[in-house]
Amino acid sequence: MGSLETSGRPLLNRRLAGLGTTIFAEMSALATATGAINLGQGFPDTDGPQAVREAAVRAIREGHGNQYPPGPGIPELRAAVADHQRHRYGLELDPDTDVLVTAGATEAIAASMLALLEPGDEVIAFEPFYDSYAACIAMAGATRVPLTLRAPTFRPDLDELRGKITDRTRLLLLNTPHNPTGMVLTPEELAAIAELARERDLLVVTDEVYEHLVYEGAHHPIAALPGMRERTVSISSAGKIFSFTGWKVGWAMGDAPLVAAVRTAKQFLTYVSSGPFQYAVAEALRLPDAYFDGLRADLRRKRDLLADGLRAAGFEVYQPDGTYFITTDIAPFGEKDAYAFCRALPARCGVVAVPNSVFYDDPEAGRTQVRFAFCKRDDVLAEAADRLRGLG
Repeated sequence: MGSLETSGRPLLNRRLAGLGTTIFAEMSALATATGAINLGQGFPDTDGPQAVREAAVRAIREGHGNQYPPGPGIPELRAAVADHQRHRYGLELDPDTDVLVTAGATEAIAASMLALLEPGDEVIAFEPFYDSYAACIAMAGATRVPLTLRAPTFRPDLDELRGKITDRTRLLLLNTPHNPTGMVLTPEELAAIAELARERDLLVVTDEVYEHLVYEGAHHPIAALPGMRERTVSISSAGKIFSFTGWKVGWAMGDAPLVAAVRTAKQFLTYVSSGPFQYAVAEALRLPDAYFDGLRADLRRKRDLLADGLRAAGFEVYQPDGTYFITTDIAPFGEKDAYAFCRALPARCGVVAVPNSVFYDDPEAGRTQVRFAFCKRDDVLAEAADRLRGLG
């Protein structure tokens, strides 16, 4: 049967045409159907700290958050976010006006795009980009303008960035550490981007969910640079920091007028979410520095374990400086299509990965790139690497 149309129009909003089911859902379903090891979707296969889990259980038992929490988020979590930013980066935030709790970083991004963009606006984003960026920009009626990050370093070409800014450019959408490439913006790159934003009077939305997963160098928030606080919405979340991706607790931060604008859109999305988990995350953000150092060291070791296995299997490996992910190239196998390669991979050797080509407006730019997640147990990574050696 053909697809139903009414009044000559397809059912799906034309702004969302071509987006369809996310690649993560598709590949995770393939992993389930085949029993393959899932190195496609970026979620850990072990839960976060026991103390944080107990905090959530305690909140439920004591009736904290079982009913609607405050729209901006519970005061305890907003205060913990503000304290975290002060301790880590020297950023001063008023928890009452400068912090907004969201249903994960994904909602924070959506609310930011819906609040700050209008039809006709242009948004420059690093390509490859996390797939929700394209959808959120489209739902706001704006136009995405990709700045392509190219292998092997995936560093942004700042002259090219300057050339893409037009009179219609409203916003720069940054992601550092960057998913899927693992690139981490340097202080020099951030300073140059900030100078452009100030010069051209642009807003900046920056997705920093992997802020604690930087293995080479360090994470530097662009909001801390001169003249950037008042034009930047910074976004992070608990999922990647504490290995509770299912809790969906995120936050948007910035000057009060920016956060108020984002809150206006956010309140008509979920209004509130994750009540008891907000109390648990408030406690988690106050864990000692040793927790964050240990998480980073553990994931650096996992990165190196999987990277070594992928090289041994014959992949070209682009070593990431941050995130959960390793981008590889399949050209050494004589392969030319990452999507077809990933569709066939579970049957060939019992492993699921994600083709980077779906994260590009120009699929040719990432035609032979495949992303693997290393946020898994050591034995799972070792088994996956052993299976992948069969590709040779």
